[in-house]
Amino acid sequence: MATFKLLLLPGDGIGPEVMAEVEKVAAFIQQAGIASFEMERGLVGGSAYDAHGQSISEAHMQLAHAADAVLFGAVGGPKWDAVPYDVRPEAGLLRLRKDLGLFANLRPALCYPALADASSLKREIIDGLDIMIVRELTGGVYFGEPKQIIDLGNGQKRGIDTQVYDTYEIERIGRVAFELARKRNNKVTSSDKRNVMKSGVLWHEVISALHKREYADVTLEHQLADSLGMQLVRWPKQFDVIVTDNLFGDMLSDIASMLTGSLGMLPSASLGDTDKKTDKRKALYEPVHGSAPDIAGQGIANPIAMIASFAMALRYSFNLGQAADMVEKAIADTLAAGLRTADIKGDAPSTVSTQQMGDAIVAELKKAI
Repeated sequence: MATFKLLLLPGDGIGPEVMAEVEKVAAFIQQAGIASFEMERGLVGGSAYDAHGQSISEAHMQLAHAADAVLFGAVGGPKWDAVPYDVRPEAGLLRLRKDLGLFANLRPALCYPALADASSLKREIIDGLDIMIVRELTGGVYFGEPKQIIDLGNGQKRGIDTQVYDTYEIERIGRVAFELARKRNNKVTSSDKRNVMKSGVLWHEVISALHKREYADVTLEHQLADSLGMQLVRWPKQFDVIVTDNLFGDMLSDIASMLTGSLGMLPSASLGDTDKKTDKRKALYEPVHGSAPDIAGQGIANPIAMIASFAMALRYSFNLGQAADMVEKAIADTLAAGLRTADIKGDAPSTVSTQQMGDAIVAELKKAI
């Protein structure tokens, strides 16, 4: 039985609550003899700032580098609105992405049949939805320099953020998208704003050249980001794999997430390059939802996105595709049985707690063994 090192970074708000349910699933996987996990816990975000004045400590960064995968909950909340910008809770996540080289963010938008009526869109629009958004994660406007606010005098200031992409950054995220498409429905939609942004012109040029050179067997189309946002709510099932930059990926993936009915349903994976010597890659897995401080501590948060993120870790970091399938089926079967947390209640007569949802998913897993 293979052993994997997991670093758990629950973070703030509902992060610790949903992470606790992942630990139940991991414990079952271990008890079933599928894999063994060496788990360590660390602080990130506001909890880390409260402990030592940083959004993540050097010691916990070292643990992240040593781990086979990092499981991340959520960070932030009004409590830390006034802390210095460079140590704000979100800076911990940005540092993890940058220092671990996690350039590829995979965000699936999957509609479970039992939740087709939970979406704000009509059932026929989203029933059977299965999209993968591939977001470039370590470049673009979030990391470009200069990034500053300049005092111009006379009461005027100027805020500057710089959108920067090099050819190699676009090529490597493009390869991730094309490779994923080959395992799905063989279609990639590349999104940019080449009509008004020079970085978009380069993005379009590089993706097109890569497609012609290495992936001509995959269908490629291009859409401007604003138009794609409209199409996501008009007819989302036209898409298979969407690849885009950091800024537009942030926005489009949140739009796609709500097609399924709740941010509490959607996982994500952030992947680095594969090490040619070890055949391993750095990876961080996190739910798309935020820290939701308004419901923290109430036991009503939906743990499904966090558990599904662990399923992605099983698939992409541990090469345990069958175990990942089991977890994903357990989630689907739990929903089909009618269990709902508050965020996906819909017309259900009652709801279950965070803990009850986690227990129900583990119960479905036990049926599969």
